[in-house]
Amino acid sequence: MTNADHEYRFASSSEADTTRFGQQLAHALSAGDVVALQGQLGAGKTRLVQAIAAELGCEHAFVVSPTFTLIHEYDGQLPIYHVDAYRLKDSDEFLDMGGGELLNGDGICLIEWADRIGDLLPLDHLRIDIEVTGENSRVFRCRASGPQSKHSVNALHQSMN
Repeated sequence: MTNADHEYRFASSSEADTTRFGQQLAHALSAGDVVALQGQLGAGKTRLVQAIAAELGCEHAFVVSPTFTLIHEYDGQLPIYHVDAYRLKDSDEFLDMGGGELLNGDGICLIEWADRIGDLLPLDHLRIDIEVTGENSRVFRCRASGPQSKHSVNALHQSMN
């Protein structure tokens, strides 16, 4: 993969832009995809998950950060597994909770603070780094690590342009 083939950058200047990005990302993802979300507190990780989940038919009001429960599952066109790894002490705790099944499941696994369980992420996953650039602006940097995630990045790039 060349750099252009496996990376996509999107600048959002509003929550509406972030929603549009999440909606298009939802259509670029498929069963079995794992998305690693990284960004500081308040960067918009959960907001992005809400947009993806809503686009895939999940009730938006039920999509909240799983900070204290660590894993939420949402029913939509595909199952969505929403993980918040922030409070995990290590990868073993994630595995003890059945996390390995989510990483190899039949749905889309969206992981906030994914670096905390980085050693468990599949070789082929989509990483999205969210950089806060202003009060309402963000830069989303999407990076593929294998053929499936490369396909997702290419589909996202085509739909956003």
